[in-house]
Amino acid sequence: MLLLPADILACLAHFAPLFSRRTWRHVPILVVGALLAPGRRMVTSALRAVGMAHAPTFQTYHRLLNRARWSSLDASRILLRLLVTTLAPQGPLIVGIDETIERRRSQKIAATGIYRDPVRSSHSHFVKVNGLRWICLMLLVPIPWAGRVWALPFLTALAPSERSAAQRGARHKPVPTWARQLIRLVHRWLPERQLVVVGDRGYAALELLAAVRPVATFITRLRLDAHLCAPPPPRPPGQLGRPRLVGKRLPTLEHWRDDAATDWTALTVPRWYSQGPRVVEVTSQTAVWYHTGLPPVPIRWVLVRDPQRTFATQALLCTDLEATPLQILSWFVLRWQMEVTFHAARAHLGVETQRQWPQAIARATPVLLGLFSLVTLLAHEPWSRTTPPLPLTAWYRKTAPTFSDALALVRRQLWTQTTFPTSPMLPDVEKVPRMLLDHLATLLCYAA
Repeated sequence: MLLLPADILACLAHFAPLFSRRTWRHVPILVVGALLAPGRRMVTSALRAVGMAHAPTFQTYHRLLNRARWSSLDASRILLRLLVTTLAPQGPLIVGIDETIERRRSQKIAATGIYRDPVRSSHSHFVKVNGLRWICLMLLVPIPWAGRVWALPFLTALAPSERSAAQRGARHKPVPTWARQLIRLVHRWLPERQLVVVGDRGYAALELLAAVRPVATFITRLRLDAHLCAPPPPRPPGQLGRPRLVGKRLPTLEHWRDDAATDWTALTVPRWYSQGPRVVEVTSQTAVWYHTGLPPVPIRWVLVRDPQRTFATQALLCTDLEATPLQILSWFVLRWQMEVTFHAARAHLGVETQRQWPQAIARATPVLLGLFSLVTLLAHEPWSRTTPPLPLTAWYRKTAPTFSDALALVRRQLWTQTTFPTSPMLPDVEKVPRMLLDHLATLLCYAA
């Protein structure tokens, strides 16, 4: 019988109401097995990791993903509340939104499509990849013991390809439509909190910004040739016809970039991506972004220029007209942490290595991404009390723990405080030297 530590069971107990009593008995075993298993994250690998390779009821754990009745949306809501209560009890909630491609090749997976590979592609080189497209929402929150902001996934949705929709005879739902539904869903879960959503250029869509502006502040990139206008003038008394949507057209951002009379202000961003503080030059104004046939959206645009000329001048927009350029820049640079999370999930949690039938695909990848946040929650309490020593080597010295250290801490706690079932065919107990046991445990804790 598998006996888990009390604090890990207490964390997992928040999700118990989603399952029946009979099904819940197998959920902690599968979750712990996914955390302990190195390499490919399959159900059989998880069972081997917890010493249940000889369990004759192994098919029960497959049914948790492809047949059991439980809501992944309700699990996301519970995970979000745990993250907010533990790590962000006050202030605005900074949420990052981005999509990632899970490389899959199978004729039985109807939702696959051909997309641009964001990892292997560049501005001059286009690489296509066949796989599944996932839209992920992550909570961008500072981790005290890590000394920086982490992106913690809590809601992941599968966005099928246009080809898949045509094969099913359904209407294709583009990425901005998925983003609108997910953002409004998060607002429905936490209506009392202020939401700040950060996205890349793919989410700079007028329909999306107009739909989420009442419930969230959205920050994204803006084209330098965007159609910007002044607010509509007051309507004269007695004027007939429809009121004007916008005022006169304003100069484009390309004009502000190239105009020698533009007033640039130097700002020091406290943390510029993976670097420290950095000085940039900005200019900012408010305008109305408009396109014929689409709703106009009032925005504050920020034009960013590097005094050292290491990157091209770029523009950002924010739907909160009262936000300052420094605050907009500080929020936007946090988006890069989502790429770090995607990389860590592939390297340490086995995303893209699992294999399931089509019924389980919509659950397996969101669960693995959610494990990233669950590991952070499990490591938060022990590292909030005292910071354990980090692994030291002669060629590399860490100054702050990373996700691999948090996962190693949770794994060591599971291996030292969990009673694993043993094979009935090997009842004998052999003594292992303590030094060898500690060395093997350290290697297993960091196994990918």
